[in-house]
Amino acid sequence: MFRTKRSGLVRRLWRSRAPVEGDGEADRGGTHGSGGCCMGKATKVAKSNAGSEAELKALTHSILKKIKEKQLEVLLQAVESKGGARSPCLLLPSKVDAKVGQQSYSLPMLLYKVFRWPDLRHSSELKRLSCCESYGKTNPELVCCNPHHMSRLCELESPPPPYSRYPMDYLKPPDSPDSGPSSSDTGGTTYSAPVGLSDSLALQESGERAHWCVVAYWEEKTRVGRLYSVQEPSLDIFYDLPQGNGFCLGQLCSDNKSQLVQMVRAKIGYGIQLTREPDGVWVYNRSCYPIFIKSATLDNPDSRTLLVHKVFPGFSIKAFDYDKAGSLQRPNDHEFTQQPRTGFTVQISFVKGWGQCYTRQFISSCPCWLEVIFNTR
Repeated sequence: MFRTKRSGLVRRLWRSRAPVEGDGEADRGGTHGSGGCCMGKATKVAKSNAGSEAELKALTHSILKKIKEKQLEVLLQAVESKGGARSPCLLLPSKVDAKVGQQSYSLPMLLYKVFRWPDLRHSSELKRLSCCESYGKTNPELVCCNPHHMSRLCELESPPPPYSRYPMDYLKPPDSPDSGPSSSDTGGTTYSAPVGLSDSLALQESGERAHWCVVAYWEEKTRVGRLYSVQEPSLDIFYDLPQGNGFCLGQLCSDNKSQLVQMVRAKIGYGIQLTREPDGVWVYNRSCYPIFIKSATLDNPDSRTLLVHKVFPGFSIKAFDYDKAGSLQRPNDHEFTQQPRTGFTVQISFVKGWGQCYTRQFISSCPCWLEVIFNTR
């Protein structure tokens, strides 16, 4: 039978849909942002009955066949690369509704459910990435339906993400005789910046274009490479990435022979996206594995301890709030008076967490981690 290019694209797209439990693909490794991967302990979405599955397939096929071939190619590029390749926006009518059983979905929501998050319930669970043409627009006639221009929103008031309470890290210079935190430090709030963070001052005084943050990459207690100065509003930090553009950790020379470091390094994959937006700095987890974040502005300002927040694949979290940061600068607070002059820091660990609920008490024991140093001037 003669098959058109359009029907071939539609079939490839359906085969690349987000897996649900029971279809033989839900447990496959390497998925980026599938329902089971994102939700962690929240159970995988149960496979629907044969009737609703057939209805969903028929509905999806009928909608996709109405989309232009060029748009289908854009959608296929985004879905098959799982967000690894930068794909353009997919602008489609926002007010077209589709019905599956008794449930009605807008066209964007249907595509997000089919190709990324089968468990998605409401658009309020989503955050549009700043790279998208529809970012910041309200009720346009056309809206971007590219599933990889969206992320799930981390709500700190309810799980996910789980977290652990822990005392402030105390990091001594890595070349000091007793580098690493001692047990006597666990009750304190003193924070000493690791050696090398003063490089950010040189960046600031060298006459370069003003940066809003610098990023340091660490493997356990050793910083790898120089500080990466960030001037653009968005930065991808990754280990390997098709058509990658940003801070490539895989290009840094590391002498670390630890098997754990090697294993975690291989799992960084697409890594994270760091974006400065009007309401603060957001971190989007693009990898297949959780990341862990510590930031003073994520927690109650009256708390004596900070939290380590677990962010699942496909989720975004506002890791830094400039307004909150300003109110936290109290003159007698060691946490802030001991910070580098460039401002506050956020710490992000790939794959492995730290704190009281983990075997690693301090981030300096994590295999691969980042320190993001904000310029609040």
